[in-house]
Amino acid sequence: MVIPLLTGIDREYGLLSGLTGYLTAVAAAVGVGDESCTLDVDVPVSAYIALDGRLARHPGRDVALLWDERHGWSFAMETHSGEDLLVLAYLGHQLAPEPARVRAFVAATRSFGGPFATPVPPDLREGRGDLLSRLARYRRDSWTTGASFLHLVG
Repeated sequence: MVIPLLTGIDREYGLLSGLTGYLTAVAAAVGVGDESCTLDVDVPVSAYIALDGRLARHPGRDVALLWDERHGWSFAMETHSGEDLLVLAYLGHQLAPEPARVRAFVAATRSFGGPFATPVPPDLREGRGDLLSRLARYRRDSWTTGASFLHLVG
């Protein structure tokens, strides 16, 4: 009889603890705190990081980073109607790149000023095991403690 070492609950906890640590690192890299982060644990797992400042061409609209386990990071702008955010650019290439790379993506997108031509979302899906191993170094085993860490949705 083979008994798996990781149960579904263990994998989910590993994903959440790794992702919360990763979001903390990305938020710090882009100059915002944990209070700017939201994590949605539905499928696909996704995250939102509210950014400070606005685009020069659109001074009345807030901007944010979005992440999900299919497309990775995107830079988005609020709409005036309160509908879904308008995605201006996708980072692509990796599902969980180094926080410094996400910071450079934000800086480049801000300097261009958006909006771009309609961006095509990259398909970065990888197995949960691959994502877990990428996030392992960011793992925060105490992600449920700390009142202001992340807002969980889902």
